[in-house]
Amino acid sequence: MPSFHSGVVALVGRPNVGKSTLLNRLVGEKVAIVSPKPQTTRTRILGVVNRPTGQVALVDTPGLHEPKGTLGQALQAVTLGALEDVDAVVLLVEPTLGKDGQTPELTAGNRVILERFATLRTPKFLVLNKVDAVAKAPLLPLAGLYRDALAFDETFFISARTGEGVEEFLEAVLGRLPESEALFPVDTFTDQSERVLAAELIREQVLHHCREEVPHASAILVEVFDESDRAPRPGSQGPLQGLVRIAASIYVERESQKAIVIGKRGAMLKAIGTDARAALERMLGAHVYLSLRVKVEPRWRDSERGLRRVGLR
Repeated sequence: MPSFHSGVVALVGRPNVGKSTLLNRLVGEKVAIVSPKPQTTRTRILGVVNRPTGQVALVDTPGLHEPKGTLGQALQAVTLGALEDVDAVVLLVEPTLGKDGQTPELTAGNRVILERFATLRTPKFLVLNKVDAVAKAPLLPLAGLYRDALAFDETFFISARTGEGVEEFLEAVLGRLPESEALFPVDTFTDQSERVLAAELIREQVLHHCREEVPHASAILVEVFDESDRAPRPGSQGPLQGLVRIAASIYVERESQKAIVIGKRGAMLKAIGTDARAALERMLGAHVYLSLRVKVEPRWRDSERGLRRVGLR
């Protein structure tokens, strides 16, 4: 009988390299929101991947960057903390080329990450993502630059967007994990509560709809999550059943940002609410009544009190 492997694997990398996209593809459910803006991921997000040969608990982390302010320091602490007590670490990078657009380049930001990885004793995987978007010729030399800087156990070339190379990568990771029983029940796909996922889906729409400084200065706090009229979920393809009432506050730092989120005659807030409600109904399998308010919490990103106020502590 084939052996069964399971363990915890951390996904680490610079902002916007595709960690959340890879997590969602492997899990088969949306457990991490995605946007092209930095600091989209603000907390440790766990997604459980089940295969016949084993189970992987993947930990998505905020992108590693030079921390600025209390929020930036908190995000970096989340990422570095995720490297403790894991069975393997994955460094996810995107193809980076020099000014000529052809010469592979190891960026300064990734050099800093490699220095942090040097002390890790767990298996380390190098994953070059977004290979569908670049010429193939520079990929092998670029991987060589990373391997010269740090001894990785294996290297993979994938596209989290299209799925190219993803299953081969997963099977290799599974083979490196300890032989053990599953860490989670097979029907578990995340350790995030629906209330937390709801806040993230609302924030995703703020990120998509708003521009300038608003996405970085916004946070979501779900204040009401009422399931008293919710019916048993009929399945992912079934009709919506029952009703879930959600009331949430969108926090920003200035009155001018509040005006942007609300929009002219409330148009922006309505668009955010409409798209968020559709995403919430897909996740919950129920009709959703969503009430959104916009509140100002000055400089919430720069203090522990502010982070607590918006629910990030």
